Amino acid sequence: MNAPFPLCSEVISQVDLRDPGEVARIEGLVAAMPQGTAFHRPAWLRAVEQGAGQRAIGLIAEKGGAITGWLPLTEVHSPLFGRALVSSGFAVGGGALAEREVTARRLCGVAEEVAQRRSCASVELRGGYLPAHWQVIGGKHAGFSGPLAEDDEAQLNAIPRKQRAEVRKGLGNDLTVSVGREEADRAAHYACYAESVRNLGTPVFPRSLFDAVLDLFGEDADILTVRHGGTPVASVLSLYHKGVVLPYWGGGGWAARGLRASELMYYELMCHARRRGCEHFDFGRSKVDSGPYRFKKNWGFEPEPLTYATWAAPGSEARNIDPTDAGYSAKIEAWKRLPLALANRIGPHIARGLG
Repeated sequence: MNAPFPLCSEVISQVDLRDPGEVARIEGLVAAMPQGTAFHRPAWLRAVEQGAGQRAIGLIAEKGGAITGWLPLTEVHSPLFGRALVSSGFAVGGGALAEREVTARRLCGVAEEVAQRRSCASVELRGGYLPAHWQVIGGKHAGFSGPLAEDDEAQLNAIPRKQRAEVRKGLGNDLTVSVGREEADRAAHYACYAESVRNLGTPVFPRSLFDAVLDLFGEDADILTVRHGGTPVASVLSLYHKGVVLPYWGGGGWAARGLRASELMYYELMCHARRRGCEHFDFGRSKVDSGPYRFKKNWGFEPEPLTYATWAAPGSEARNIDPTDAGYSAKIEAWKRLPLALANRIGPHIARGLG
C-alpha cells in the first residue's frame, strides 16, 4: 500500500490491486453495500487495465482496520482526449461507496490530489456522492430497470403490446439462441457488436477488453447470441451482480432488424437471467430522447434520470467525449461510411482512450 493520507481518525490510502487480500476485502465491501455495482468491483478495474491498457487506481478509507469507503478509479489517457481519472472507466456507474457522506467527500478530495500529481486534467464521477464544488451534469442520460417476471410466459406478457408483437415476430423466425463464454461465443459477439457500433458512427472497443471482463468476472458474465442459419446476427455480453442482470455490450448488424433478432435477444436474456437466479433487469443507460432511449421505453421501462459530476484541475478544462456534442456530428457521419474492416482495425486505438 502506498503512503496514506491521514484525515482525522480515518485514513485514506491508494490500495495495491495486485494484493489478493486487499481485493477480497474490497469485493466484500462492494457486495455488502446496497449502492455497490459491478462497476465498483476491483475485477472491473483490473479488466479495464488488462483489456484497454488504462491504469487501475483504487482509494480506500479505513478506520480501526475496517474499510469505511472505496473509490474505484481508472486513469484514462489518450492523445486525442487527454488524461482523466474516471470512476469507473468504460462504465455507466461508479463513484464513491462510503458509510458516511464525510468519507465520500474526503475520498473525492484525495482523488483531486491524485489527479494533479498524475497530470490528469479532470476527475469524473459516474454516480454516487456528488461534491458540491464540482460541476454537476444532469439531464443527459437516463437509466432503465425493472423486475423480472416469474416465468417465460409472464415475462412475454409483461412487455407492452406493440413491443410484444415484435418479440413474437422474432420467436416466429428461424433463429437459434446460445449462451456461453468460449471462443466461438466471443468471436460471434465481437462481430455483431463491432458492426453495430460502426453503423452508429462509434469506434469499437478492443476485443481484449471484452475478453478480460469475461475472464475476470468468471460466472458473473456471459454472452447470449442469436443466429440465423448458423450466422450470428445479434449478441450481448451481460454482467450479473447481486441478483441483477445488466446487458452491457450488445448489438446486431443490419440483418438483425428484419429478423427482430435484437428483440428476441433481450427477451431470451430476461428468461435466461431469471433461470440463473436473477430478480431484476437493468437495461442500462441511454442518451435522453435517443433511439436506444425510446427503444427501452417501448419495453415498459421508465427512465430514471442519472446525474454525474466532474472536477477540473486549476487552469484546465474537463475533457469532452460526449458524442452528442455538435463538434462530433461530422466525425460520426464519416465513421458510419467506413468499411467495417477498416473501422475494426483503427477503432480500438481510438476507443481505448474514451473510457
